[in-house]
Amino acid sequence: MKKISILFVSAILLSSCVSKKKYVMLEQEKGEVVSELTKTKVEKEELESKFQAIQERVDNYNSKINSLTQDIDGLQKDNDSRFTVSTSGTMTSNLTERQMQETLAKVDPNKLSQAKTLKDSMNLAIQYNLNRVIDTSSLNEDEDITVSIDETVVMISISDKMLFNTGSYRVSNKANDILQKLADVINSEPSIDVMVEGHTDSRTISTPTLKDNWDLSVLRATSVVRKLQNEYSVSPEKLIASGRSSYQPLTANDTKDGRSKNRRTRIILLPNIDKFFALMASTD
Repeated sequence: MKKISILFVSAILLSSCVSKKKYVMLEQEKGEVVSELTKTKVEKEELESKFQAIQERVDNYNSKINSLTQDIDGLQKDNDSRFTVSTSGTMTSNLTERQMQETLAKVDPNKLSQAKTLKDSMNLAIQYNLNRVIDTSSLNEDEDITVSIDETVVMISISDKMLFNTGSYRVSNKANDILQKLADVINSEPSIDVMVEGHTDSRTISTPTLKDNWDLSVLRATSVVRKLQNEYSVSPEKLIASGRSSYQPLTANDTKDGRSKNRRTRIILLPNIDKFFALMASTD
């Protein structure tokens, strides 16, 4: 019995020693884990601090780059807007001149070799682009409608009888088809202004509403302009109305046929040079 008691007590003491040893080991492991976690946390905070510093440097560099880019853009725009004057007196912006050179590279070399001045080169470049973007073939050119390109402008001459009744400045309904086609040409090209010129023959006219041919020519031009704006959606800021009276005849006024040719409305398409070349560059 005494031996059993001794064995029992020994077993309890031995078991207690093993549990304490495990406890100490677990505590030691816990300490190591806590220490590792603390170390990791510190390293994380250091990395976050370094990343923040790097991010601030990157943001600072980006800010400087954006500032320099804006400065460069500003200088480029300023340079583009500067004008140069050739010896012949032709004035162009640097942007226009650069875009014109790009266009001239596509022009027939034989034609280009004949250009002696900056104005000659500009006319060639504009004619090249006008032929690309303005299709006047739909106007069905005949003896009553003539289309020509004279240097930097397109001129469309329309006989009086196609637009007005004799001695009247009110546009007749028979003009609707030609004005619709004309508006389509104008609206297809945002970079042109449009001058509408009224021309008469030399016979005098005097009515309660028309003092002379000046009145008639101007009122015919404004009637066409109003119709293009109000019925065919041509932007009014693109339109110019003018009257020439009888002072720019195509031929002598001493025959019926001659007077008929001189009574006409001339539509002149005028390219806005800077806008014209800018548009051409964007569509290449």
